[in-house]
Amino acid sequence: MLKPRFQVLARHASLRARRLNTSSSLRRATTTLLLGGTSAAIAAYLLLPDISRGAPTRDNIPLSPSHFTPAKLVSSTITSSGTKILTVAIPPELLPKGSDLFAPIWSVFIKDDDIQVERPYTPLDGVDENGNMRFWIKRYQHGEVSRWLYSKQVGDTIEIRGPLKTWSWKDDTWDEIILISGGTGITPFYQLLRAVFSGNSSFQGRITLLHSSRTPSELPPRDILNPLLKFAQHNPEKFRLKFFVDSFDETNGRSSTDLEVHKGRIGKDSICGALHSASRVPWWRGLFSQDSDVSDRKILFLVCGPEQMVEAIAGPYGRNYSQGPVGGVLRSLGYKSRQVWKL
Repeated sequence: MLKPRFQVLARHASLRARRLNTSSSLRRATTTLLLGGTSAAIAAYLLLPDISRGAPTRDNIPLSPSHFTPAKLVSSTITSSGTKILTVAIPPELLPKGSDLFAPIWSVFIKDDDIQVERPYTPLDGVDENGNMRFWIKRYQHGEVSRWLYSKQVGDTIEIRGPLKTWSWKDDTWDEIILISGGTGITPFYQLLRAVFSGNSSFQGRITLLHSSRTPSELPPRDILNPLLKFAQHNPEKFRLKFFVDSFDETNGRSSTDLEVHKGRIGKDSICGALHSASRVPWWRGLFSQDSDVSDRKILFLVCGPEQMVEAIAGPYGRNYSQGPVGGVLRSLGYKSRQVWKL
């Protein structure tokens, strides 16, 4: 047997060991809970729908950003490999009142109801009195909604919510507007140009569209190109457009289209060449800094397309697709944030 003194020491040692074991167990349990909680939080963030995607569906009240409205796919036309023009219709009685709601540029969110993910799409012509909206969409390899939407058949139901204002047009704010787009990024500009040149706009300035695609076969379809060409033909002092491709198709070269298509990407030279007001700048302005030469002009650049193109032209988006600072080519030319908008 242990002597009394050693018994006391043994009891102390035993208690200390138990406390250490308990503390170690608690640390392990806490670590496990933290890891488990973190994993659960990450899983919830990645997999569970956010509040907007969890908006309810309503089929008996007008279209609104606060809920989804069922629409029918009434036509689907393949325009190239991986692109389609889709027309969806909602009942006319569900169109909200107020023409300003559909003033350019606006979009709607379309929801993939299989995985509860939504993405914004811009109706080409806005919406007509019968509730029809046309969309030019592209199927992207890693685009959940685009692949889901591309697979839809005529008669299928597609849920949409909106309208949501993408950018507010004002007739008398700018003397010159340069639209720079890539791929399906031309759709908000088509909506804007149609409103300006087919509506009752009092805009007296000048608009130039610079559009880029990878190859001629990936240029916008004739449903989009032909109206744009007519706008340019009927309004030569107000509207110009220019198309660029990275390369010409092996089976679809320069002579296969009646468009004037330039090989190369949209860059500083093409942007400077598009600026109509540059020719009217007094010679003495060149004696001062480039910044003073351009930052006080009533010129606006709207940029929409793949992120890499937007970043090269106007700088990267900010957090959560906010505007972020002006960068890229436009920054090198001296333009400020009030003159640049990334869609």
